[in-house]
Amino acid sequence: MSWQEIPKLELHLHLEGAAPPAFIRGLAQEKSVNLSGVFDAQGNYAYRDFAHFLQVYEAATSVLRSPEDYARLLTEVLAQQAEDGVIYTEHFLSPDFCGRRDLSAWREYLAAMQEVAGQAEAQHGIILRGVVTCIRHFGPDAARETALCAAETAGDFVVGFGMGGDETRGRQGDFAWGFDCAREAGLGLTTHAGEFGGADSVRQALDDLRVDRIGHGVRAIEDPALVERLAASGTVLEVCPGSNLGLGLYPQMRAHPIERLRAAGVPVTVSTDDPPFFRTTMTREYEALERAFDWGEGQFHALAQTALAAAFCDDETRKALAKRLTPDG
Repeated sequence: MSWQEIPKLELHLHLEGAAPPAFIRGLAQEKSVNLSGVFDAQGNYAYRDFAHFLQVYEAATSVLRSPEDYARLLTEVLAQQAEDGVIYTEHFLSPDFCGRRDLSAWREYLAAMQEVAGQAEAQHGIILRGVVTCIRHFGPDAARETALCAAETAGDFVVGFGMGGDETRGRQGDFAWGFDCAREAGLGLTTHAGEFGGADSVRQALDDLRVDRIGHGVRAIEDPALVERLAASGTVLEVCPGSNLGLGLYPQMRAHPIERLRAAGVPVTVSTDDPPFFRTTMTREYEALERAFDWGEGQFHALAQTALAAAFCDDETRKALAKRLTPDG
């Protein structure tokens, strides 16, 4: 079996960040939007560092202006994921970009995306669930509005709440109200930490937000006591190795701490984050991990089982996915 064919679950993917450059360029032309500086000479996304990456990301996202735009994007992204063997995925969806946190507009975007999700499940067999995500550098007040959008639309499709954006802005605890609101609505909780915020941001996420999962979390490796805590609590890290390399956290895959974290008993999963920005796919992630750490089917099957247990979906969906992960599934 090739790594492309092996069934995969992906828990950490930003929908806008998964937009192919050609798709964004085409949409910009349709809308007569100038995106100079967003792409390099080869037509790929171009950025210098993490701060510039966020600027390019938001500039590219600016051409996505309607539920129909998001439906078109989601159709492409789910087809690509299915081609890479993904059978279940959770996308970070932000009301900040989908209706500017207006609940009525957010519902319209959500309805368009749910319709596409249903079509993709019927056509490709891939199951999508949404994790509503606030943007850290937009501030705590905006995060409250985003959390209310999440709470009001929680259900079979919207299953989680999280936070992305610039980890260097403020502290995790500044956003506790939003996470408390989402928790009361029954949503699973995750937040970006331990990437550019360092190991201490992971501890803040655990102490102040009481999240179920950590997005990235890899710099926890710098604090042995924190690694022990993560292993003991079973807190799952949504690791995105290609993203970490692309943004300069580590110089090469062999230097990435995912294997050390796994060996220390920390539950890890693998995702692509913003795949075209880092020129990756789930298949390429698997291939790179095999080359760097000599991982085989056993390790990748364990990754899928960890992701299955950590997914925010309902038990009925989890049981159906478990059957598809078995050899005769």
